Amino acid sequence: MTSEWALLLPTDAMLSSLLLSGAASWAPSLGPATRPAVRAARVSPATAAPLMVAEPARPEAFVGSTFGSNSAMFYRQGMLVLEDGTRLRGVSFGCEKPVSGEVVFTTGMVGYPESLTDPSYRGQMLVMTYPIVGNYGVPDDEVDEWGLPKHFESDSIQVTALIVADYSHHHSHWSSRRSLSQWLNEQGVPALYGIDTRLLTKKIREKGALRATIEFDPAVARGGEPVLPAFEDPNERNLVAEVSLKEPRVFNKGGKFKVLATDCGIKYNIIRSLLQRGCEVTLVPWDTPLLPLLEDHDG
Repeated sequence: MTSEWALLLPTDAMLSSLLLSGAASWAPSLGPATRPAVRAARVSPATAAPLMVAEPARPEAFVGSTFGSNSAMFYRQGMLVLEDGTRLRGVSFGCEKPVSGEVVFTTGMVGYPESLTDPSYRGQMLVMTYPIVGNYGVPDDEVDEWGLPKHFESDSIQVTALIVADYSHHHSHWSSRRSLSQWLNEQGVPALYGIDTRLLTKKIREKGALRATIEFDPAVARGGEPVLPAFEDPNERNLVAEVSLKEPRVFNKGGKFKVLATDCGIKYNIIRSLLQRGCEVTLVPWDTPLLPLLEDHDG
C-alpha cells in the first residue's frame, strides 16, 4: 500500500486543545497569518485521515504563559510602593502575596541562587541591577560530602522579594533542574520584572535603603477597602535569631583543628572553606554562651 503526504495547518480547535494542555502557550499570540510553520503528516489513501505524530511535551519553564517579556498584558501584575511615594508597576513571576521590607540592590552579573539564599539579605527586597535574570535556571538541592548544599548559601531563600528589569522565561544550563520562577513559587517569595532598576538603584544610592511594600490586585474585587501591608523596618526584628540554626551542629568530626563558629547568618561556603582545610567546625546558635566551650577548641 502506498502513502501520500499532505500539508497540515493547525486548526483553532487544535490550538485551543494545545493551549489547555500547556503544550503550546504561544498559540493565542499568533494570528492566522503567523501560525506555526507548515508541518507534514502521513495520510492513508484508504481513509484519507491524517496520522498525527505525538511530540514530547516540553518542560515547563515558567509558571504561567511564555509570551516573552514584552507581553506583560498576559501576566498578573504587582505594584512596588516605596516609602517616598514612588509606585512602580511590574509583572509577577514569583509567589503572589503582599510583603513589606527594605529595598537594597546588588550589582552581581551571575550567582542569583547564592545571592537569594544569602542570610545577610534577610528581610530585604533584593534589586538586581544586571538586566537579564533567570537565563540559566536553578540547580537541584544536592549536598556535598559534609551535608551542605552545593549551590546555595543557606537552606532556603532569604530575601523577602526579588526585583529585576527583565526575567528570562526560558532557561538553559546543564545543571538546571527548574526555572527561577518555579523555585520562587516553591519558596513562597514574590518577584517582579519590568521594573526600572536604574531608577531604584539611584534612589537607594542617594537615600540609602528604602522601606517598601509589594501589592497585588485581587483577581476578584468584592468591594470595600483593600488591606495593604504597612511599611516595615526589618531592623526592628531579631534577624539574627531568624536565620540562626536552633541546635548545635558538628562538621568533619575529628578534624585537625577544632573551630567554634557562632551562627549569626553564616554562609555555607565559609563553613565549606574551613572544612576543606581540615578543620572540625562546631556551629552553635547565635545566643550560645561561648566561654564554657572555648577550652575545647583551637579558635
